[in-house]
Amino acid sequence: MAEKQKILIVDDDENIAELISLYLKKECFDTRIVHDGEMAILQYKDYQPNLILLDLMLPGIDGYEVCREVRKDSKVPIIMLSAKGEIFDKVLGLELGADDYIMKPFDSKELVARVKAVLRRCLPEEGAKPEPSSGQKGEFVSYPDLTISQTNYEVTYQGGRVDMPPKELELFYFLASHPNQVFTREQLLDHIWGYEYIGDTRTVDVHIKRLREKIKNHEQWGLATVWGIGYKFDAKVKPVK
Repeated sequence: MAEKQKILIVDDDENIAELISLYLKKECFDTRIVHDGEMAILQYKDYQPNLILLDLMLPGIDGYEVCREVRKDSKVPIIMLSAKGEIFDKVLGLELGADDYIMKPFDSKELVARVKAVLRRCLPEEGAKPEPSSGQKGEFVSYPDLTISQTNYEVTYQGGRVDMPPKELELFYFLASHPNQVFTREQLLDHIWGYEYIGDTRTVDVHIKRLREKIKNHEQWGLATVWGIGYKFDAKVKPVK
């Protein structure tokens, strides 16, 4: 029997936390609830969850700081929660390493769907084995000194593996799969994040900035800004797919 996936719920509102736990338990997740940031950091290390649902406004250490602490040594998926009307900088959350965010009040079906979607992106399928770096299979694109595998969620750059969150990799893969084609920020939001992100074009800029910090432009390819329009993957050679 497969082991249940574990969700750490961090919310100072006990009623909301219990309600979230109920929704997730019905979907066969194991859950643990904590109500403040300091305990969240301790319980994350003890519980080793597969995903963290992290409220922004917490007593003591807030959700941003918890996210920052967790990201020092873990890539566990994090979904931030924020009530409408609270000051919530989505870009700051993404820069700190959050994988998604949900605004309260939320629909129970949406919450469960978001949790499952993030887990699918971040965790390998049960029984899946990584493909060798040579002879790639599945969804991948390759250029000189660069291979992006969306099947294994791996990026190999100049012979070494580069760690990046799922959305960064998906954006990089999408652009590299369409060399020399210009995409507006709105198009990229639609393709990578979905309709609920339309209008928040800063999200794309943050991810491009982070990609450029990790992957420097090659003499035969690179990420290019098309001023006034958007971005493209500038390539002088054809990709291997």
